[in-house]
Amino acid sequence: MKRVKLFVNHTEKARKVASELEQELIENGLSNSLRPQLGISVGGDGAFLRMVKQCHFNENMYFVGIHAGTLGFLQEIDVARMKDFVSRLKENDYKIETLNLIEVRVVTKMRQYVFTALNEVVVRDKSFRTLKLKVEVDSELLEHYVGDGLLISSSTGSTAYNMSFGGAIVYNTLDTLQITPIAPLNNRVYQTLSNSFILPSDKHIILSLEGEYSNLFLSIDGVNKTFQDVVRVETKISDKKLSVLRMQDFHFVRVVHEKLLD
Repeated sequence: MKRVKLFVNHTEKARKVASELEQELIENGLSNSLRPQLGISVGGDGAFLRMVKQCHFNENMYFVGIHAGTLGFLQEIDVARMKDFVSRLKENDYKIETLNLIEVRVVTKMRQYVFTALNEVVVRDKSFRTLKLKVEVDSELLEHYVGDGLLISSSTGSTAYNMSFGGAIVYNTLDTLQITPIAPLNNRVYQTLSNSFILPSDKHIILSLEGEYSNLFLSIDGVNKTFQDVVRVETKISDKKLSVLRMQDFHFVRVVHEKLLD
């Protein structure tokens, strides 16, 4: 894997790390290419998400991240291991994992919009009023949801925004979708689920608008969008996959411990 491309965050630390990385790559005969086989993001998780989006979730590329940001669940390689990483890259001493992607379809009265996400989609009312949704899984009614909103995440996204709302951490090799409520209402009038619901990857989630409001705010991997006159939002696992490069000693349990507990 000789052709690489760097995707660098705009922080001073990320730029400095990227400069050192580029020199290390050159010394090991690896070129910075406009037709890369491998994309390397330098920064935090946002840098990784921007990289895969800029590459249109290219299934013919591999992706990896150098951690020069904050928490960095997606950025596997610590700066202290950067030289070792380049050496292993030169010797093809790594493994590849395949991550699921989410397909989000927004159906309005006028047209449809389709998006791809690695982590999650957040669905809320455009004006952040109480949201009322009919939630179905494969056309089976799950609930009539009432609350601030819903978050639907992949297994990869389970350790992202999902955790802020008390969602479950899902082992990274499991193929799942997770529905996590955001401030659900539970009283004499409304009965909604207060816990996350984890589904296998072959399930299709349909959110249909109920109530008088039909304008939605969606955050798709942190990119905010608004839609008018929404009829429903459909979410499923995409047919596309993302290939990420891992070091041979990568272990998800160790990552969880180091990022959240160490």
